[in-house]
Amino acid sequence: MTAVVTLAAPQDRRLLGLPKSGKLVAGLAIVGFFAVLAVVGPMLAGDPEALVGGRLETPSAELWLGSTDTGQSVLAQLLHATRGSMLIGVIAGVLGTAASLLVGVVGGYFGGWLDEAFSLLSNVALVIPTLPLLILVADYVEDSGPFTYALIISMISWAGPARVIRSQVMSLRNRDYVDAARVSGESGWRIMVFQILPNLVPVIASGFVWAIIGAILTESGLSALGLGGGAVSSWGAMLYFAQNGSALSMGAWWWFVPPGLFIAALGTGLSLINFSIDELMNPRLRKAAA
Repeated sequence: MTAVVTLAAPQDRRLLGLPKSGKLVAGLAIVGFFAVLAVVGPMLAGDPEALVGGRLETPSAELWLGSTDTGQSVLAQLLHATRGSMLIGVIAGVLGTAASLLVGVVGGYFGGWLDEAFSLLSNVALVIPTLPLLILVADYVEDSGPFTYALIISMISWAGPARVIRSQVMSLRNRDYVDAARVSGESGWRIMVFQILPNLVPVIASGFVWAIIGAILTESGLSALGLGGGAVSSWGAMLYFAQNGSALSMGAWWWFVPPGLFIAALGTGLSLINFSIDELMNPRLRKAAA
């Protein structure tokens, strides 16, 4: 009881740093900006494939970010690409986190042959060369929509977080409150959901944020290599078409700089959120921040 009262004290709530964390506020602001842009941006931008100007027109009052080598609006493409990249990141983050939770929590709690099977599966997934596999699958898949790319990326991103969650579950399954729930007749599934999962929230949140970052960067790399389909639907695809259109040699900075900046800005915002979660999880970091 003493520990619970101490954690509930106002001064210790301040040590958590959530309301007063500058990194958290800045990260949420950046990510919130991109989330709003992904929702309302395409509705305001119009058709990204429409011809609205001449070849490689510089930014102006009519075309805020200029045009491509075929006269399409870079701003319209950027706003549509924002929705595509955000969708891929969120879907891959949800799928990867769900898979890591299933493998880590179930295997770590029950142990035995089930844990050994999940551990073997995780080890195999960890040693598979990621980039060649992604290139091979993305090159031969016919449907190149956001969900397909998110599914491909999540297939190789769950193993590392699953091992982290498994180690946490193995340290929690023998705690006194878990033993008390087990003695009282609670089933294993209820114990995992109501006793163990709440204590894994910081770990899950941190893994989810990193999964989104990794998915967006991975998809951008694949699209920049020309494996992103035929339409401009992500920031990486914009970089690919800008490269093919010789934007760098032609000095058309307005074509390739905005998607690159958006990738860097969103990655920075998500990283700031993750650093704040690390401070919440790590008492030493929390004390240093205070």
